[in-house]
Amino acid sequence: MECKIFWLDTKMWRLKIAQGPANEDEAKYMFSTNNYIGRQTWEFDPEAGSPEERAEVEEARASFYNNRFSVKPCSDLLWRFQFLREKNFKQSIPQVRIEDEEEVTYEKATTALRRALKFFCALQADDGHWPAEITGCLFFLPPLVMCLYITGHLESVLSAEHQKEILRHIYCYQNEDGGWGLHIEGHSIMFTTVMNYICMRILGEGPDGGLDNAVARAHQWIIDHGGATYIPSWGKMWLAILGISEWSGTNPIPPEIWLLPYFVPIHPGRMLCYCRMVYLPLSYLYGRRFVAPVTPLILQLRQELHTQPYHLIKWRNVRHLCAKEDLYYPHPLIQDLIWDSLYIFVEPLLTRWPLNKLIRKMALATTMRYIQYEDENSRYITIGCVEKVLCMLACWVEDPNGDSFRKHLARIPDYLWVAEDGMKMQSFGSQQWDSGFAVQALLASNLVSEVGHALKIGHDFIKSSQVKDNPSDNFSLMFRHLSKGAWTLSDQDHGWTVSDCTAEGLKCCLLLSLLPSQIVGEQMERSQLYDAVNVILSLQSENGGVRAWEARRANSWVELLNPSEFLEDIVVEHEYVECTASSIDALVLFKKLYPKHRNDEITNSIRNATRYLEDTQKPDGSWYGNWGICFIYGTWFGLRGLAAAGETYDTSETVRLATHFLLKTQLDNGGWGESYLSCTSKGYVPLKGNKSNLVQTSWAMMGLIFAGQAQRDPSPLHRAAKLLINSQLENGDFPQEELAGVFMKNAMLHYALYRNTFPVWALAEYRRAIDETLKTDSSQD
Repeated sequence: MECKIFWLDTKMWRLKIAQGPANEDEAKYMFSTNNYIGRQTWEFDPEAGSPEERAEVEEARASFYNNRFSVKPCSDLLWRFQFLREKNFKQSIPQVRIEDEEEVTYEKATTALRRALKFFCALQADDGHWPAEITGCLFFLPPLVMCLYITGHLESVLSAEHQKEILRHIYCYQNEDGGWGLHIEGHSIMFTTVMNYICMRILGEGPDGGLDNAVARAHQWIIDHGGATYIPSWGKMWLAILGISEWSGTNPIPPEIWLLPYFVPIHPGRMLCYCRMVYLPLSYLYGRRFVAPVTPLILQLRQELHTQPYHLIKWRNVRHLCAKEDLYYPHPLIQDLIWDSLYIFVEPLLTRWPLNKLIRKMALATTMRYIQYEDENSRYITIGCVEKVLCMLACWVEDPNGDSFRKHLARIPDYLWVAEDGMKMQSFGSQQWDSGFAVQALLASNLVSEVGHALKIGHDFIKSSQVKDNPSDNFSLMFRHLSKGAWTLSDQDHGWTVSDCTAEGLKCCLLLSLLPSQIVGEQMERSQLYDAVNVILSLQSENGGVRAWEARRANSWVELLNPSEFLEDIVVEHEYVECTASSIDALVLFKKLYPKHRNDEITNSIRNATRYLEDTQKPDGSWYGNWGICFIYGTWFGLRGLAAAGETYDTSETVRLATHFLLKTQLDNGGWGESYLSCTSKGYVPLKGNKSNLVQTSWAMMGLIFAGQAQRDPSPLHRAAKLLINSQLENGDFPQEELAGVFMKNAMLHYALYRNTFPVWALAEYRRAIDETLKTDSSQD
């Protein structure tokens, strides 16, 4: 059987940094607030690369595919090959190893750190940020392919080489049973299996096509598990849009809900930004009852994906169906009653004359106005990949030849990423988040003479990435929070405030202001620091916790209306231990350096945030991590925040409990290893086989260091450092291991730079914390 993927390809992809429009036509539809600093796009160059360089890429691709069931996340090697080659990187510092009976010495710890720093600095882009993918979920990419297929732009946007790499990625993550997981380490579910099946068929694979019979195996999994009518609600909507199912088989999302008075508790403007930005364009598409042109392929898919003839399916009876493999967050009875009431009583009225000519027309105009506002204020990037595709499709439905759709097309490359596992779609990007941690890791090394240039351009990037203005016009009426002074997860053009990104960016600028400007560049303007503080304070709740994106506008009970079956806590904005701890860390340093600015408010904020950390600690001493896996991540942040607030092991029972949690979960090899299952079960679950993970080991090490473990008993830290040092690769890199990121409790993310950032940071903090102890031990040898 012919397969459209070729493992022995001899052509190259190249990562481009801070590049604007690719051509004059694209320039008409693109704009930037800071000259595209931080932008990451991939370009296919058929002429690039020597035979040796091409062979290196092909070896990486083949190696990943052959070992894909051992380590699921890729090592993100293609851009690393490119950067190391362009910078003529050579690791000149000899590798060190700590033997079984040997103790860590100051010299060996320093050598391992310097090797890691040299490699890490070589990965920095010229604009100052550290590139890397943020991927992992297998429902990100298929909607983009579907949207381009519907709008007739598939071939013009995704070249044959793009399509080949997309198929490569799909094949790499097909589970052995034929299905795909919600994320790359997950068990097979109906949602992603159907979506990736459709994607393969759109990209030209026949019913018996695909690598290793991928299409037929996926089809069998779908049929064996009840067929596509058991897809969860997001999938049902995409199938209705494609014409593979009927809108009558979905629960209503009437756009009229956007016309409700804002005081109504369930007004969508009160929802968490990610939730409302999904259901805003969906309500528009639902209100239009948009169905793509029915092509021969769509007719085939109707036959292939259902277990009974299409015309015999009773669509109203499938609205609440969801495969048990997908059902993470079951709908409560009250929610199903609301859906049924809308379906039986409300929607029939809204779609009949005269209401369909009056109210629905007004509702559609309102939703489109909100969509276009969000598009403009994010430079048509939108808040994330799920929302991006839906907003883009809504703009096309509104006006297929309009500028809004063209502007969306121009920003698609911002989302695409290529690695040895193929082409995938990012959630968006983590340029600022990764770079903030990277700069702090370099600073912790106290080796400024070796990393001075990296600090300078990293400083430039962070300063250039701060958002300088609030959203346009009266942004509160458009349900937006202030953004002037904030940092986003990615770059300035994205525009969406994130509290912990803001806190980490602020802390970096404050720390760098303590170093000579001739080394790290001019410090940030004081007014911009004040703006950042303003953002952080605006996001603190009455309970002391800090929210991530915006003010909390809905009551907790509204979370019962979560319409997604596979994500949790998506309706209401919440407080998070990570955001709270990062904010404490930044505000404490700011208060020290600028004691006259809002001193009382900042003091109260720190006190209340500290109380929140104490109140939310689990009985076992841990904290639940919302953005990393999981209790180790949360506990690192908790201890980091408490240490910044002045809490110590001797004075705080909270610190003692957290320390004991980390010590009791340390493994025999000195490391720590936690499964992503902790996130979903909400209880600590070790990695299978008591395996350790270097990123999680680094988090735990730093948590213990912040808790003063080096002064009490440094032996747990010595054991962990020994594992990090002995795991370092020949070139100074560290091996890729299990996933480390998560969002909404059930969707895991691959932060590919974490495997460098956190071992570097942990070794730096370790070396600094037990400097005198190691020096003394070394002098006695």
